Amino acid sequence: MSTFAPDGNDQELERLRKENENLRRQLGGSQETEAEMPKPVPADSSTSEVTTIREGDITLRRLVQRIAMILQSEMILIMFYERESGELIAIPPSYGLDEHKLQHCKVRATQGITGQVFREGEPIIYHNAETDPRTRKDLINLFKIQNGICVPLIIEHRDEENRIVDRSTIGVLHACNKRHGEDFNDEDVRLLERMAKNVGSIIANLQLYREVMKEREELAQTFESLTSGLLLVSPEGKISQMNSSARAIFRVETDVVGQPFPQVLKDKSLVDFLQSGLGGKEAPPFELFLDFHGVERIYAVQGALVRSDEGRTLGYVSILNDITEQKNIDKMKSSFVAMASHELRTPLTAIKGFSSTLLEAVDDNIYGPEEQKEFLGIVVSECDRLRRLIDDLLNTARIEAGESLKPNYTRFALPPLIEKVAMVQNQASERHHVSVKYYDTMPETIIGDEDKLDQIFTNLLNNAIKYSPEGGDVIIHAKMDGTDCLFGIQDSGIGIPADHLQKVFEKFHRVNNEDNRKIYGTGLGLFLVKHLVDQVHLGKIWVESTVGEGSTFWFRIPSDLDIEQAKKMND
Repeated sequence: MSTFAPDGNDQELERLRKENENLRRQLGGSQETEAEMPKPVPADSSTSEVTTIREGDITLRRLVQRIAMILQSEMILIMFYERESGELIAIPPSYGLDEHKLQHCKVRATQGITGQVFREGEPIIYHNAETDPRTRKDLINLFKIQNGICVPLIIEHRDEENRIVDRSTIGVLHACNKRHGEDFNDEDVRLLERMAKNVGSIIANLQLYREVMKEREELAQTFESLTSGLLLVSPEGKISQMNSSARAIFRVETDVVGQPFPQVLKDKSLVDFLQSGLGGKEAPPFELFLDFHGVERIYAVQGALVRSDEGRTLGYVSILNDITEQKNIDKMKSSFVAMASHELRTPLTAIKGFSSTLLEAVDDNIYGPEEQKEFLGIVVSECDRLRRLIDDLLNTARIEAGESLKPNYTRFALPPLIEKVAMVQNQASERHHVSVKYYDTMPETIIGDEDKLDQIFTNLLNNAIKYSPEGGDVIIHAKMDGTDCLFGIQDSGIGIPADHLQKVFEKFHRVNNEDNRKIYGTGLGLFLVKHLVDQVHLGKIWVESTVGEGSTFWFRIPSDLDIEQAKKMND
């Protein structure tokens, strides 16, 4: 016979019910707050959340112990339904069980007494687990169960008038092995059903709370991983959220959540922007310029009010995107258009001028053969200049489109190529002298693309002559470095500032200063040369320079190129 004592047990259940209601109010309040403003909170500020969960766990553990005492049961087991696996899984707290064994207690929702109670929503009492065929899938042997009760954990959803509008089963509750050799009866079943309502309510609230906390943590991690800076300020003007990118932008190393944003953000334009947004005015996007130790970064700043479903203002969020590189590219493109226009206009002007002069003098024989030959030579030279410019533009477009310049690999003689490009430059420019200096015996032949290696030397020599003073020497250094051929094109020109050494191989990049602003060019030559060295010949190019003394462009290429590897690079 059960030891059920109505008065005392009802008092105990009432006390536990009040604890459960108190916990539910705490959880419900937190849930409402999340619904109003789903903003992430730093992990180290969740002390109250952890406390709430801990209190819920303590209440649930105390309730499980009371159930065991009231029913005189040796074992109490809670099994929660997991949707993803379709299984009922034992969860802590339990009573009379080694909790290390709980991880092995899993039953499919289609099997055993556990599954039947979950599916049908009705309690089952069994008197002999060893012989009852319904318990074969319930791990009876593992826990040495003789008899027991299994009741569903049902959650009831009620409306404002306290009417039940929905019922859902979230798991089952087991009470096993009646003490003193007795057996469970119908009175025990009714009592366990009453207690299961409290157990189910606590579990459902804790589960919901954990899910909310998980969502908040995932949202916080998402914000932290954004490459854009994110800044959220409260209606009171305090920082509610600042992700890692924003902290890096403003060089913030300490926790500034809760601080007034004007104290943290020193830039007046950004402070005015946020204040305007919080005041309800539509603040237009603007560009924020920040200077850190002489390095300027540009950020596009956008903002929007954060409102609840009821229209209440919850704060103002601002996104900062780094557009420094985009601005630099826009500047380079504008500069390129200006330079390309000049480069095209200059030869066209010469071609038109000399062609018109020759045309006007056809009938009158004003100019003799020598003068006509000179004029036509200038026209041809300017046409070649136009062709080179157009080739550079087309080749750059192909590289930008992901199409490599198709190479033609052969074995060719190296020294004659070097001597030829030096001779051509000497003939083209009477104001400079190009010489070759050998440090080692160069290989007679190498594998590569002869035409493109010619283009590399020609472009580098043209640059050296262009930026060297009249009468300056240009030297081609040739030496061996292991199995690589190492070349250096040295000039005695104006030199390159240190902060431009890594940028000269970028497309459209030119060094603008008083000494070279009248030296025109598209800024594409070195970009193409780098591609021909790196991609076509699997080599490397770099520059060494001292302002006012000159520059040396070094590049190395393998003397015995791996053609198959090179073809893969260019496919």
